[in-house]
Amino acid sequence: MKKLCIKIVVAVMAAALCVACGNRNIVVENRAVVSIAPLKPLVESILGDDFEISVLVPQGASPETFEPTAKQLSEVESARFVFGTGVLEFEQALLHRVARNEQIVNLSRGIELIAGTCSHAHHDHEGAAHSHAHGVDPHIWCSPKSLSKMAENVYSAIAREMPDSTKYDERYTTLCIKLLELDEEVSEMCSQSTHHSFLIYHPALTYLARDYNLEQVAIENEGKEPSAKHLARIIEHARKDGVRNIFYQSEFPASSVEVICRDINAKAVEINPLDEDIFANIRNIVTLITE
Repeated sequence: MKKLCIKIVVAVMAAALCVACGNRNIVVENRAVVSIAPLKPLVESILGDDFEISVLVPQGASPETFEPTAKQLSEVESARFVFGTGVLEFEQALLHRVARNEQIVNLSRGIELIAGTCSHAHHDHEGAAHSHAHGVDPHIWCSPKSLSKMAENVYSAIAREMPDSTKYDERYTTLCIKLLELDEEVSEMCSQSTHHSFLIYHPALTYLARDYNLEQVAIENEGKEPSAKHLARIIEHARKDGVRNIFYQSEFPASSVEVICRDINAKAVEINPLDEDIFANIRNIVTLITE
């Protein structure tokens, strides 16, 4: 009987230990994590210095090939907020890789997403192919109108978690004014310009083009190098519209646009849609398009 009791006690302790291991306590810290750098100013504008804010994808890395480290996964689990676009594949993977995922906030809610334009493969500087087949253009942060909706989603998540913190209301109002001014500035630049069409290697400015009546002409054809026929049409279009600048993202080589630049006497301009200072970045890009 004594041996039986001992066995029962041991079994109960073992079961309790297994439960504890399977549901380990995660200490939630005053940290906010953003998936990509352009999201940081939105979150920082509202949270201020109250939270440590870290970025998952480092500068120079591509969200298409990014894999979070074990340390980053741990930081995501313990963060009070995790803000993502909701349309990048590695963000979707996070939902299945961390024990706590209820704090992951999808900032694309309420934005009319553009489907089909980013289901493709592209090559990095070394020529290695990378693909993303989610079928949705993910570059929602490149348009002030989309940024306003994303800021609303940031604020809503913070207000739900901390409803009594009125300072976040005030900061959100200030951010809204800043985004409204940016929207009006971009609208004015686009309406006053005679240039409404622009060439870009990879279509990263689709939301900007849609929201401000611009025409984005992508050199990439369904994620592949353009055929001679496609290239000829692009050159003809560029000459007709008097295109002066041809954009290419920093993850692509300048050679991707140099042939067209020589043919139409245009300038190859490198842009980085993942720059952290999204406000200045949008102003700069729109200036280059409309000048």
